[in-house]
Amino acid sequence: MKPKIGIFGLSGCWGEQIAILNCEDQLLDIIGAVDIVDFLGGSSVNDAESRLLVSFVEGSVANAREEAKIRQIRERSDLVVACGSCACFGGVSAMDAPFERPKVIETVYGSNGPIKSWDIGPHRPLSDFVKVDLAIPGCPMETTEFVRAVSALLNGDMPLMPTYPVCLECKMKENECLLVQRGLPCAGPVTMAGCDARCPSHNIACIGCRGPVEEANMASIEQIFGDKELPKEQIKLKLRVFAAPVLDRTEERG
Repeated sequence: MKPKIGIFGLSGCWGEQIAILNCEDQLLDIIGAVDIVDFLGGSSVNDAESRLLVSFVEGSVANAREEAKIRQIRERSDLVVACGSCACFGGVSAMDAPFERPKVIETVYGSNGPIKSWDIGPHRPLSDFVKVDLAIPGCPMETTEFVRAVSALLNGDMPLMPTYPVCLECKMKENECLLVQRGLPCAGPVTMAGCDARCPSHNIACIGCRGPVEEANMASIEQIFGDKELPKEQIKLKLRVFAAPVLDRTEERG
């Protein structure tokens, strides 16, 4: 029997599920190697009870219903993989975490906004509720990383994810540094690599969508921003768009 896997979405745009469906030729190989038994984004007939080898989950946790869902997924899965920056860090929906949720919802939706839909406060990453065995960041995640992760996990290995910043990918591609040379507010020095420096390679400053790299040297990039007469707080604002909960906790510890 082929190993069973599930693909799930919580609060998010379903970008990761679309990325999986867009794997094109590789998707046929994946379907040939595994039995995708629970995938609402890809099938109207799903098995919500059987044991799963791997569950791939996108989206942040926004309410008690989703908290119960991720705990149920964790219980029935040998491995849980967080897919995309919402699942890994909280994502765009968590960027307003310091503000009171009822006030945010009222500002956006008016006095009749769906306040009860967010009954546990700000959106939070999966790891706040359950053990996450692997995180694949990105907005959306790279299809190449997803395919590599599936291949490695089916072979009993844990794939190695990048631990270096986008800056290194830029150097390997011999790109001109958009921050140092052109004075653009690029977050590449403190953003996790894995995108092959896609945006900087097209002369677009990195916006930090893959989340902060471990042990990011914020003091150094703030100094560079200052030297380039860019607002120092702009780098943190950039990173907060995708990873506000992580940054808030880092600042609390620091």
